[in-house]
Amino acid sequence: MNEPIPPITEDDIANYLLNTPSFFERHAEVLAAVQLTSPHGQRAVSLQERQAEMLREKIRGLELKAAEMIRHGQENTAIADKLQRWTRELLLTRDARDLPRVVADQIERQFLVPQVAVRVWGVSPEFAGEDYAQGVSEDAQAFTSSLTQPYCGGNPGLEAARWLPDPAAAVSLALIPLRPGLAPDAFGMLVLASSDPQRFAPDMGTDFLERIGQITSAAFSRLRPATSAAVA
Repeated sequence: MNEPIPPITEDDIANYLLNTPSFFERHAEVLAAVQLTSPHGQRAVSLQERQAEMLREKIRGLELKAAEMIRHGQENTAIADKLQRWTRELLLTRDARDLPRVVADQIERQFLVPQVAVRVWGVSPEFAGEDYAQGVSEDAQAFTSSLTQPYCGGNPGLEAARWLPDPAAAVSLALIPLRPGLAPDAFGMLVLASSDPQRFAPDMGTDFLERIGQITSAAFSRLRPATSAAVA
């Protein structure tokens, strides 16, 4: 007894058409006769028209991706320009005593950060009387050294927030530890604050903030004793 022939499936038809492109050359009228439902309504369209619609949709998707890439590129260029201008101001600062003020003022100006505070400890004796070298507890110093990367998030009432001009308006914070190279102990902290809770969100990237911290740390080596700066 002959075994029953299995029914032809859609996959069988699809595989046949894919492997037999000459079919449409021999039966060109089939392409013109096939009618599909348009995704933009209930009207019927030909296979060629449906393929054209799919191609247009793909092109629109590629255009959107290209526009997004251009926008990101423009944003990155703008940030790089701001970072360069900020770094230039640090290099042009002759008096080391003015560095913390220049760092804070230029971050506010270049990156439109509402509030910025700087604290440094272990400075050379000639800078020990400056405001930025005052009012940092041992707990705050230990907390700063414990940060392996910048902290971004809400303000849970940290001591660092009280260094800001208006602590009550500091809803979100970025706390950037300042340390000599790869040394574990920090010698300062840079505090950025905003009234916008999403400005410094916990899930934001910290690569750019780390660069700010590295450049600031290098500039502030002029505030530290010569032996400490040499170790850095």
